[in-house]
Formats: sequence, structure tokens, C-alpha cells
Amino acid sequence: MTANAHVLSDSATMLRRNLRHMQRYPSLTLFMIGIPVVLLLLFVFVFGGTLGAGLGGVSGGRDRYLAYLVPGILLLTVATAAQGTAISVAMDMTEGIVARFRTMAISRASVLTGHVVGSVIQTALALVVVMGVALLIGFRPTTGPLAWVAAAGLLALTSLALTWLSVALGMSTRSVETASNLPMFLMLLLFLGSGFVPTQTMPDGLRWFAENQPFTPIIETLRGLLLGTPIGDSGVIAVAWCVAISLVGFLWARRLYEREPAHR
Repeated sequence: MTANAHVLSDSATMLRRNLRHMQRYPSLTLFMIGIPVVLLLLFVFVFGGTLGAGLGGVSGGRDRYLAYLVPGILLLTVATAAQGTAISVAMDMTEGIVARFRTMAISRASVLTGHVVGSVIQTALALVVVMGVALLIGFRPTTGPLAWVAAAGLLALTSLALTWLSVALGMSTRSVETASNLPMFLMLLLFLGSGFVPTQTMPDGLRWFAENQPFTPIIETLRGLLLGTPIGDSGVIAVAWCVAISLVGFLWARRLYEREPAHR
């Protein structure tokens, strides 16, 4: 067996392990679906009437705000899944599973690859459920199938980027509790962007930050792909941010994995 085939075989084994773990312990999956769904319903049915009217235009209210909100909720789903990934990685690190893997004749890259691919699949399932709920309560995209495919691709790329970052965050901690808290800044970035309200309504300093942080161009690109709003250069910036975050997360995770001692 060639070296590449060996890596692929071991990675597939680690992926099956993570998928079985997801099946046997569904609480994390329910968490990453439940939080976005609850926030979607809360913002639409409790705050949607007022916030939708504040968006202006001929048709205000909940329907208008629902259309505006869904791209941000989809990205919130990806960020919530990243938190679950950090917890899963930290559990493996603190329980000694990774140390045991180091003593086995398996590809070192396969351990991290299994976590990443498994988390991306789990995130995709959560996104399908959240989008289904959004459609049930009245969300109606106005673009065609090609735009939908592009939106799915951007969500997959974002999921890959945040998953690699969350893997590194999970490996950098000494406890599961800490790992569960570290990715919380991703949630804060979502609220300090254009996911829930337009950046034009923010004070100047906060508006500058909101328009130049990573999540805003991703949200604006998703909004354009789903609703036909202008994208401008947000698409290029969004992809650039995803590639940069993926690279940083991958290099950081690989460095932590290579230098991590067998016993913590």
C-alpha cells in the first residue's frame, strides 16, 4: 500500500469513528441544531415585527426580517458546530485517546482529518435542518439553483475553516470546560456584524469593525446568493477570509498535535 493510500485508509477509519461517536452521543448534534433554531424563532416572532419595520422598504415586519436574518442564522449554525468540534477534540485529548493513537501504526494526519471531515458532515446535517425550519416559517429565497449551489459551497468552505480553527482551539486547552468556552468569540463576532442588523445602524467605530471582520462579507455573500442583493467584492473577501482561517487553523492544529506529549 502506498503512503497516500495508507493515509486515506486511516483517515476513513477515523471518520467512521467520529460518525459513530456522533450517532451514539447525539447531544452535541441536538445542541448545534437547537441553538440556531431557538434564536431564529425568537428573533423572528418576538423581535421580528419591530426589527423588520426598521429595515425600511415597502414591506416591513416579520417576513422582511426573516429574509434578512436567515443568512446570519446559517452562519451561526456553523459557529455553533465549531464549538461542538472543540469540545469533541478536547475530550479525546484529555481522555488519553490521542495518546493511545500515537502508539499505533496509523497515519498521524488521519486523527485530525477524521475530526475535521466528520464535523463538516455534522455541520451540513445541522444546516439542512435549520434551513428546513426557516422554509417552514416563511423564508423564500429569490434566486436560482446555481446561486443555491454557490451558497452551499460557501457554507462548506466556512465550515471547513471554522472546523480547523476549532480543532486547534480544542487541542490548546487542558479541559473540556475551557474548550467549550473558547469558541464563544465566534458567536460575538456574529452579533457584531451584519447578521442580525445592518451595520449602517451602528456607531462609527463599531460600524468600521463590523464591516471589516470576517463574518460580515460571508453573510453579505450568502444574502446575495439567496436573495439576490448586491454582493460586490464581498464574495472575494469572504473566500479569502475562509482560506486564511483554514490555513491558520490547520498549521496551528498540526503544530499542537506534533509537539503534544503522549501524557498530559
